[in-house]
Amino acid sequence: MGGSNLEVFKFGMYIMFPIAVMYYFGTNLDNRFSVKNFWPSAEETHRIPYEKEEIRAELERLQRRRLETRSRRMGEDNNK
Repeated sequence: MGGSNLEVFKFGMYIMFPIAVMYYFGTNLDNRFSVKNFWPSAEETHRIPYEKEEIRAELERLQRRRLETRSRRMGEDNNK
């Protein structure tokens, strides 16, 4: 059929195609497949409180939010 040149070409393709695909998708990933502002900045993330006053303030904030949600839910139940 094709001879030895065809076999050499096919063998080269079998070897080079996966290498070329890995090279294409493996280089310059930051510019090629990046989404701008995907990760939140340090100001947008949650900050863990370490000091006693910060922990106390955070607990009070969470308790206020829970009580507001509870009172809103109870108000909706009474209106039905």
